[in-house]
Amino acid sequence: MSFLDTLRQWDEAVTCVDRQELPQALQMFLDIQDPNSKICFNIGCLQLLNQNLDAAEKAFDCSISKDEHLAVAFFQRGITFYKKERFEESIGDFQLALKALRGNRLIDYKALGLRYKLYACEVLHNMALAEAHLGQWERAQKNLVKALEYKTDAKLSIMDRAMQSILKQKVFKAVEFPSTVLFRPNKHYVAELEKKDYLGKAKVVSSVVPQDQFSGFAPLQPQFEKGPDTPKEPEVLRTLEGEPHIVRYEFIPETSDELAVVPGNVVFVLQKGSDNWASVVFNGRKGLVPYNYLERLEMSLGATLTQESEPPSREPPTRPERKQGFVRGGDLQQKVRSQKSDIQVHDGIFKKNFFLQEVLPGDDLCIVKVYHTFNLAVCLPSGSTYATLVEQISKKLNLSSSSIVLSLTSDAKSAIDEETDMGSVWSRDGSRRLTLWCHIREHIGATPQMTEMMTLVALHSYESSNPEDLSFTKGDKITLICKVNQDWMEGHCHGSTGIFPASFVEEVPTNGQ
Repeated sequence: MSFLDTLRQWDEAVTCVDRQELPQALQMFLDIQDPNSKICFNIGCLQLLNQNLDAAEKAFDCSISKDEHLAVAFFQRGITFYKKERFEESIGDFQLALKALRGNRLIDYKALGLRYKLYACEVLHNMALAEAHLGQWERAQKNLVKALEYKTDAKLSIMDRAMQSILKQKVFKAVEFPSTVLFRPNKHYVAELEKKDYLGKAKVVSSVVPQDQFSGFAPLQPQFEKGPDTPKEPEVLRTLEGEPHIVRYEFIPETSDELAVVPGNVVFVLQKGSDNWASVVFNGRKGLVPYNYLERLEMSLGATLTQESEPPSREPPTRPERKQGFVRGGDLQQKVRSQKSDIQVHDGIFKKNFFLQEVLPGDDLCIVKVYHTFNLAVCLPSGSTYATLVEQISKKLNLSSSSIVLSLTSDAKSAIDEETDMGSVWSRDGSRRLTLWCHIREHIGATPQMTEMMTLVALHSYESSNPEDLSFTKGDKITLICKVNQDWMEGHCHGSTGIFPASFVEEVPTNGQ
């Protein structure tokens, strides 16, 4: 019997057990030639369920002979001997099962295909029961005391009842294995039993690069004496998303949602905005490119370029202005992808603050990001007074203006107030974005109490192209702002703020700061 046949019949037999067709399952197991240790164990369990004790003993003997380290097989044969009232042999098998556990509290057989955990306390429990039947009460009590050392919370009540029975010199109920829980074949092997078409259906392939002389190939067609005058359009060109365009000028992005392209690149335009910006796809990435940098490309099966396109010698067109609120893609799904979620934990509560990265403020407006117990953002004209700034932030926090203190960094020495030169504060705004820290004044009129910030040291260098990440080198000191989750943190280093992996840093000891 081949391995595949054995595997297939094994899988069908356990499926019968799941359907409660036990006699049919037992016969299928018995028909397997040269069964392995696990199949013999399954046969023994079904025979034990049918009270065929001699057949069960023989099956467990076969299982143990093929795998002498299978503790659960010793345990099941010990149960079989116990039912046959051969208590001394039962004790011997329980001792062998305990030895196979090798001092562990349990063995989980899930990795071997058996959804069962064999506990050392259960083995000692049954050993004490067999000794009680032989009148060896002291040995039984000693094994139960040992079982209490290996017990788990789930087995506590069973062990306590057994100890009470031993103290009264009464026998108790054995812990038995659920006989319908069987070893199952490896699911990955079973999955390979079904025939698979690895080649799949034939697909039409075509090159989308105009310079490429190869234009693809089509499925077999009926043969004619005279072929068609013009080749058919390949299916792949009709199913590509967007309209093909060729890039005529190099475009260098200035924001994270714009896409870098060079002359000769072929992009697919998904949407053209009224402000002359186009949402395009290039090499699997989506982004914004000025539409006047592109030229529509007509593509067909026979389309090829007679000569390689050279970059134009004249200057590129003027970069179009971005309209406020324009989001690439134009649909809700792309709007959601363009959001950044800042997740903070405070008093066990997750707080989320979403900022649309693609929505740019007007020419005279500035986004102020404020670090508090959670992050928030306000938008107000650049150059606003301190009073206006505090008023907007206090409204967001639902606090009075006099109870909050703003600072340029996490350090209390950088706090700002009515006397601060706001011109120098707004001059820190490099891209119409200003970052501040907000603290709560414990007593009005008293010195503001700043939250003590934790300092971290970088164990490894971290660089990322994502604009929201914080880059640093090994050995840099990082001021922790908050913990995003168990894997990510947000911090401040070298004048930049962003998130970074928690595993890349460690806390600086107090005496080392």
